[in-house]
Amino acid sequence: MNQGAGIVDQGDPREWVGAADAVRVLGVKRETLYAYVSRGLVRSAAAGGGARERVYSRADLERLRARSQARAGHGPVAASALRWGDPVLETSVGSIDGSGPRYRGKSAVELAREGASFEDVCALLWSVPFRAEDDDGSSRKPRGASPWRFGAPVAPLRALLRSADASGRNAGASEPFDGMLVAAAAFAAAEPRSEATVEMARVRAPSLLRRLVAACGLAAGPDAVTASMEAESTARALLVALRGRSTPPAVAAVTEALVLSADHELNASTFAVRVAASAGANLPACVMGGLGALSGPLHGAATARVEALVAEIARPERASVVVGERLARGESVPGFGHPLYTQGDPRGARLLEIASKVGGKSRGVRAITALVNAMALVAREQPTIDVGLVALAAALALPRGAPLAMFASGRVAGWIAHALEQRAAGYLLRPRARYVGPAAAG
Repeated sequence: MNQGAGIVDQGDPREWVGAADAVRVLGVKRETLYAYVSRGLVRSAAAGGGARERVYSRADLERLRARSQARAGHGPVAASALRWGDPVLETSVGSIDGSGPRYRGKSAVELAREGASFEDVCALLWSVPFRAEDDDGSSRKPRGASPWRFGAPVAPLRALLRSADASGRNAGASEPFDGMLVAAAAFAAAEPRSEATVEMARVRAPSLLRRLVAACGLAAGPDAVTASMEAESTARALLVALRGRSTPPAVAAVTEALVLSADHELNASTFAVRVAASAGANLPACVMGGLGALSGPLHGAATARVEALVAEIARPERASVVVGERLARGESVPGFGHPLYTQGDPRGARLLEIASKVGGKSRGVRAITALVNAMALVAREQPTIDVGLVALAAALALPRGAPLAMFASGRVAGWIAHALEQRAAGYLLRPRARYVGPAAAG
């Protein structure tokens, strides 16, 4: 049996151990130890003094043990971190606790309740400097990027509108969110592959957000897009793009929805944005990655599943029956139960409260209220933000797909914040995969 290269300079004898200690360090049998030696993974040497025994490098043994522990212990820990597990990134953008998301330490729910503008929240997330404390001693507020009115649509949007006019179709946007998808791709293609500096990306952020909101109007036509770009606030711009009534109560309600949707730590879409940003992609391309992830039914498009459920319920009195039938079939009820909120999603609760105030008599809101009550009674689960957004859309009589458009419009603010932070960090996000496929042929 080949056990290494023969006698070597052992140096400090404490750096070499006998076979019994070696197998104890590794937790393997002697045969396995010898196999490691024959493969060159562990150096061995004659013990000296005329003995036939050999000794083994402690450094090599400890390196092998660390590698084994990484495969058996740290690997699974890292894998679980990708499934609602331990944090894997450091961020100063936001956090989550039982009261909901916090934006740079400030409660999102409280910001919404206190009437913070969405533009101020964007300024907070994007690290725009704060104003001095108000004379009355009230808490400081971030400086909003006002006015947020950008006039006529930019070239990529104009091209999409011309395409729609020529074909008689809606530029490939059958729902508001589709407009955001196609517009983000157009913006990414029209700009340099990467911004020269993080500050340049920050300067471009407000116009990118407003262009994407205006793109929600592609499904409605050119007039909706143009009018949206001219609106004085993001909430009003979104209502205009969705062809909703932009009354003061409606604008205030949508503002709260945008604020509550702005960031939620390292969710699937935000992680996608950070990966793209770490590779140096331009800001529209980063946001396009987030939109792609958000489009999935296990993320933002869960709102579409909730919309379908509400349509199935149709009348408030059918909510208990529909819930009971679904649970009896072993099916899940979309929009209920959030892994991070064991006591219920505060964002969903707040949006349901708003929906009841602005349109509680509408059939859709009454059906959702009955659904929430049925789920609390039968399944003891609370509604998520998805249910809240659908309720608000119903209260404001907005078209199908509006809840996802509201979600995405708000979340763009957080995506931009994370993209800026990741670009400033200056390293590529490149996790490793643990291969579990068939062994290579001999």
